[in-house]
Amino acid sequence: MRKIAVLTSGGDSPGMNAAVRSVVRTAIFNGIEAYGVYHGYKGLVEGKIKKLECGDVGNIINRGGTFLGSARLEQFKEKEVRNIAIKNLKKLGIEGLVVIGGDGTYRGALALSKETDIKIIGMPGTIDNDISGTDFTIGFDTALNTIVESIDKIRDTASSHERVFIIEVMGRDAGDLALYAGIASGSESIIIPEKKESIDTLVERLIQAEKRGKKHSIIILAEGVMSAPDLAAIIKEKYGINVKYTILGHIQRGGAPSGIDRILASRLGNYAVELLIKNENAKAVGIKNNKLVNEKLEKILKTKHKLDLKIFEISRQLSI
Repeated sequence: MRKIAVLTSGGDSPGMNAAVRSVVRTAIFNGIEAYGVYHGYKGLVEGKIKKLECGDVGNIINRGGTFLGSARLEQFKEKEVRNIAIKNLKKLGIEGLVVIGGDGTYRGALALSKETDIKIIGMPGTIDNDISGTDFTIGFDTALNTIVESIDKIRDTASSHERVFIIEVMGRDAGDLALYAGIASGSESIIIPEKKESIDTLVERLIQAEKRGKKHSIIILAEGVMSAPDLAAIIKEKYGINVKYTILGHIQRGGAPSGIDRILASRLGNYAVELLIKNENAKAVGIKNNKLVNEKLEKILKTKHKLDLKIFEISRQLSI
């Protein structure tokens, strides 16, 4: 292995810069040339590939987002488009590629791996924590802390005005952010895709909490269930309860990565390069029980991420 490249794709997440830094410096430490691909698969197709030195990844471990940039490219699903990407890598003599991103990024990596002898390793970079094969993804911890800080501030207003607040967080198919943020902030109700419950049940809990003397309530809602405005409107129309809502949106993706995410990204980046040196291919790295692991990309994409619903039950018991 003489030359490897790294790219970030899909939605950005805090810790991606730390991951790129780890890949580049581990490669250089082992006598391998490192290249950065700008703007994900789009840049791979457009040939936006630049050799990186140690200094190029200096002072980025503390920065959110990704200095390589990210973009979505629907056309990458087409074999002809992927062939252009492969030619661009071959032109530079690149023998290994590390891709950092989520489900869509992994699908692109798997398709590429079947069409070239270039070795490809995936790293889980997404705040949703919705990738199987790892306990946590790069960016999840930082996003969680951002959400919890926001909830704490909103609770001050909810308490002062004795109101019910809905806080909508990211999580289209996975409720990890909502669940972990809900239990960490002491929220009264958590609504996630994995644990469907009726609005009647939700409102009954609000009513019972009020009878016990609670003057305000916080409802954490994963965006994949429904929107905060829709839920607020249903509760208002059906029960006459005036509910305020806040949609945190893209604020969840930004900010300096937490110490946990910096360490996770550094460990996974180093491990990804180790696998390339061993000529491993079509694998993704992860962490389970604080141990670095790897699994076939194909298996990861066929395995649905599972949320620990025991945590949901704990939150229910603690929110009485």
